[in-house]
Amino acid sequence: MDILAGVNREWLAALTWLAALLAGAGVLLWRRRRADLAALTAVAVFMAANVGAGIYVLNHLADGRWGGDAQARLVPPSLSGTPVVGQFLAPLDGAMEGMAGGVNDFIDFRAALPVALDFFAAAGWALAVSVPVALAAAAVQAGRVRRRNAEMAAWRTEVAQLRAELDGVKRHVGYRDIF
Repeated sequence: MDILAGVNREWLAALTWLAALLAGAGVLLWRRRRADLAALTAVAVFMAANVGAGIYVLNHLADGRWGGDAQARLVPPSLSGTPVVGQFLAPLDGAMEGMAGGVNDFIDFRAALPVALDFFAAAGWALAVSVPVALAAAAVQAGRVRRRNAEMAAWRTEVAQLRAELDGVKRHVGYRDIF
């Protein structure tokens, strides 16, 4: 069952954008205040959706959606119906049908290839965009880790000070360690 059977080229391109936007919005809602991860997710989903769309186009070459129906199909004449020699020309019918089918397949491929290449080019651009977006996300994450490490160091220092004060209070009170 082909769920994309009624989707033409423009809608297929729109679906790649829609998938990217929905994935980015989903990550933004799930991971609040992480626009960097949402942008990276959107770019990655856009890239994957475009690769998938290109593969879909190449797997459905015979569809007229890609422009293969713009050129007339080759239909070989039947030679087996020729009087007197028709029975001897019957094997030629199969060969001519095979050649016409090969030409028709090439016409379909020639029509679908630019459509698939458009999707693959969009995926390539998404890959190029994903590098700086990933670097920005890594920089944001590094800043968050640095901030978290500074907070942990401050907490450790405060705990050490509180322990020292507690030990001073114990000595002042004369509390002995029973255990």
